[in-house]
Amino acid sequence: MCDTLCAVGHDHSVFAKNSDRPPTEVQLVAAHPRRSGVGTLDTQYLEIPERGAVATVLARPTWLWGAEHGVNEHRVAIGNERISTKLDAATLPDGLIGMDLVRLGLERSRTADEALDVMTGLLGECGQGGAADPHGEAYFSSFLIVDPTSAWVLETAGTTWAAEGVAGSRAISNQISLRRDWTRGSDDLVAGADFEAWSDRIDSSGAGRRLAASCAFLGAHDPDQLAPRQVVAHLRDHGHGPWGLPGGVSVPEPPPAELRPDFTGISVCMHVHEYMTTTSSMVARLPADPEAPARAWVAAGSPCVSVYVPLFPDATDTAGAFPGALADEALWQHSAQLRNRVERHPEAIGTIRAVLDPIEAELWEEADDLVGRPGRWAAAAAEWGRRVTDAAIRLSL
Repeated sequence: MCDTLCAVGHDHSVFAKNSDRPPTEVQLVAAHPRRSGVGTLDTQYLEIPERGAVATVLARPTWLWGAEHGVNEHRVAIGNERISTKLDAATLPDGLIGMDLVRLGLERSRTADEALDVMTGLLGECGQGGAADPHGEAYFSSFLIVDPTSAWVLETAGTTWAAEGVAGSRAISNQISLRRDWTRGSDDLVAGADFEAWSDRIDSSGAGRRLAASCAFLGAHDPDQLAPRQVVAHLRDHGHGPWGLPGGVSVPEPPPAELRPDFTGISVCMHVHEYMTTTSSMVARLPADPEAPARAWVAAGSPCVSVYVPLFPDATDTAGAFPGALADEALWQHSAQLRNRVERHPEAIGTIRAVLDPIEAELWEEADDLVGRPGRWAAAAAEWGRRVTDAAIRLSL
């Protein structure tokens, strides 16, 4: 389960995703440098021709080659969602999995259009299949592909796919959302076909609850005016609306106490005990102006008990310009301990946020001050990582 959204304005876009995975599955965020296009490349299950790679920032479960979401040096961001279809992914031979396609789309593209071409081309060449979670389950994916001025929703069932361009704002979750208004599709898809016909129609009320929250949030904001701070507050939603805007003042909201038959307890910041939780989160602002740096903010673990650490994706190919703590399992594990703590003792969230909120506000203010000073990004990144890790360690003792 995941939640992915975007808002495409006139001169920039905003991308965001909460990655929901099994609670004990470690998911780290790291910068990956450019790679030459020589030889072959080992994806999760397939060896494919190497085509080279641009620099990327990827959120990746440690046992997977691919990524849940990320952004590249050319300001393309991609996130995926698990979807259920009439075609059973478990019956197909190993191919590329959704996370492979996220990473390859980011590594091989300079625009959202180009990423769509890369991903759909690979679907046709390599197929889609293979276990995509630690329990051995196979599934297909939908994707939100975003650059500074455009975006696509891509949905798949095996090698069959459909895509629709995004105008303004869009959110996707764990259900097929395309109907007949897709504008690009695989050769086996009849023009005007309803892509929802591929849905296996398993009850997706849980996904629908989260999707409704994201759509309501986006509907309340002009895409040109939507700020990353507001998106962070939405990603912390525990079922009663946004809270925890960086630098703002709000009362911390405890996570849902239980999952009920009406799917109360399914929230954007996910806490389904011992089954599914938000294990990584990212917000990115992608400006069209090449002189204005792209910016991103990453939470290691559940948004409600984490600090969104700033980074500058344009500089990820420069040694040391990335907050290395985000790629260190120690920070993720301490954040997981804090998540477990608030799930057992909901009142503890106030104590945790009282420590983390001032640090988050300071980091965001410092990053704002450094926007036009790239020579200082590397030193700041190291300091930000240290401060966040030290706070998480103190709180988890």
